[in-house]
Amino acid sequence: MVQARTFLLKKIRDEIINLTTSPLYQYRKKNNYFPVIGEGNHNAAIMFIGEAPGQKEAETGRPFCGAAGKILDELIESIGLGRSDVYITNVVKDRPPNNRDPSQTEIELYGPFLQKQIEIIKPKVIATLGRFSTKYILEKFGMPEKDQSISVLHGKALDAIAAYGPIKIVPLYHPAVVLYNVNSRKILEEDFKIIKRLI
Repeated sequence: MVQARTFLLKKIRDEIINLTTSPLYQYRKKNNYFPVIGEGNHNAAIMFIGEAPGQKEAETGRPFCGAAGKILDELIESIGLGRSDVYITNVVKDRPPNNRDPSQTEIELYGPFLQKQIEIIKPKVIATLGRFSTKYILEKFGMPEKDQSISVLHGKALDAIAAYGPIKIVPLYHPAVVLYNVNSRKILEEDFKIIKRLI
């Protein structure tokens, strides 16, 4: 089962590596960046989804490996798990220039890869990190909350139906907010306790 998942995820990785039609492909090549496919447990009950890779991530090919990633790791540890227990990825798999928001074209191009990752890993909980991935996932799952802001939705466990059965979607603030506002860490810690209760 896990071997089959690994095989299918490798297929996705190869497709993204060779995604020459992406408007971000040349930028990746020019800067010797890597696409950031995702990492973690291929059998994970929890999948964390961010927006797009930053510079550190593009340089290493690893999701959430910079300052915000360190905070994410600490938050995951606060509920008794490690990075190897969960799966972490982004909506867009290549870094947009100057950390700008991904364009609609980029989202439409990379979105199907994320959808395949969800269907292969079959998480019970999808935790979205930040307003961007929250909006994307809520729209994809046809959720009535899709137009609500992250400040309203954060820390709520929303019921959704995936192709493989019922799941929970938990919108969270992006861990990077802690870098600008120390007080937001408390909110994130409380919101993570909700994830713990779900598994």
